[in-house]
Amino acid sequence: MVNWIGLTIPLVYLGVLIGSLATLSSLYRKRKAAKSASLEPWFGPHLQRDIYLSLLHLEPEPGKDKAPAVPDGVLKAALLQRATEDIKRILEVRNSKQALSNLLQRGSVGDDLWQRFLRAEKEIEAELRDVVQEANALQPDWGQTIFQSANEMHHNAILRDKLNAIQTQGKADRQWWDHEKASIQSKFMKELDEGEKESTKLTATSGTDKFGSDEDAVVVDGGGPAAASGTSNTPKGGTKKRKGKK
Repeated sequence: MVNWIGLTIPLVYLGVLIGSLATLSSLYRKRKAAKSASLEPWFGPHLQRDIYLSLLHLEPEPGKDKAPAVPDGVLKAALLQRATEDIKRILEVRNSKQALSNLLQRGSVGDDLWQRFLRAEKEIEAELRDVVQEANALQPDWGQTIFQSANEMHHNAILRDKLNAIQTQGKADRQWWDHEKASIQSKFMKELDEGEKESTKLTATSGTDKFGSDEDAVVVDGGGPAAASGTSNTPKGGTKKRKGKK
């Protein structure tokens, strides 16, 4: 005879255990989802997506039943800008994933940052699917090439930014060089003026010394007649003495 009472107790125990585990798991998932939702998003607002959705779902003006029709060219341009912004975010996610994973393994960053990153990655995947669907709706098979065009636009924008930065830096360098050139020229001219002044002073001083030496020479020459008379008298006296001796 089967003892149903003995079998009922283990079955009830298993049921209570499984129910408790299911309840705890559900509460944990809800709490984790609420915590993830409360985390700050990895990226900021997607302005290009908001612009595209605003153009796609225009509301009618007051007093009119229908909203104004937006040309397909405008919608395509807005969607292409949206895809270009998605390319930027994809590149940022790919470049940050490996470094963030290494930091998480070392314990340098918390789990909250990693959860934010995973949520951003999922949002990017959903965004890409949405863009492809919208592109195919505007033009058949455009979803296969829209991101290629967006990637080219992104690289062209990077090149334009680099060229603008180089031109701006070139203007700043040109202004600096003009200032330095003017400063060097002014210093050089100042040194030339000082050199000319020194040479003028030296020329004036040498001219004064030469004039003084010429005057001295004239004075000496002027005192010569007395000496000449003395010398002329001496030989005469000498001759006279000689004559007396004779």
